[in-house]
Amino acid sequence: MTTTINVIRYPSPIGKLSLASVDGKLVHLDFEDNDDRLKTIQTRRFKKLDWMEGGSAPGSVIDWLDAYFEGAAIKPPIDALTMIGTDFQKSVWDALITIPNGKSVSYSGLAVQLGKPNAVRAVARANALNPVSIIVPCHRVIGSNGTLTGYAGGLDRKKWLLDHEAAIAASTF
Repeated sequence: MTTTINVIRYPSPIGKLSLASVDGKLVHLDFEDNDDRLKTIQTRRFKKLDWMEGGSAPGSVIDWLDAYFEGAAIKPPIDALTMIGTDFQKSVWDALITIPNGKSVSYSGLAVQLGKPNAVRAVARANALNPVSIIVPCHRVIGSNGTLTGYAGGLDRKKWLLDHEAAIAASTF
């Protein structure tokens, strides 16, 4: 059986986003200049794919992105996502969702939080394979010395997202 993956484009302040959906659920969100990454990751997850440009994405995802980029602090639309990965990857992605807006954690801190302090590299790899960027905030993971490291969207975008979220967090107090 072949799975149809619908890809739409969303204009954001830091570049167009590609939103990929299967059966009405978001399976991938990344920057448009990372479409090769989208295809690589999703082809591994869904063995036979038909790519369809256009179509739609879950309305709750679009609403959340609109609010997020406008500076609102609202709960992410987790129910609108399908996150396909190993149990370990899913545990890392679930942990990412718990990092508060305006905060960050190190890769080693995330490994400790998961009860696997020696799995820093595995945590970093699962973080890198997060298929739903921004909503599942892999950009909130930084180096243990506080530096910005590794982000598929680029470090300038990672900095923008962290600064944006710090401003949102500051305005909600």
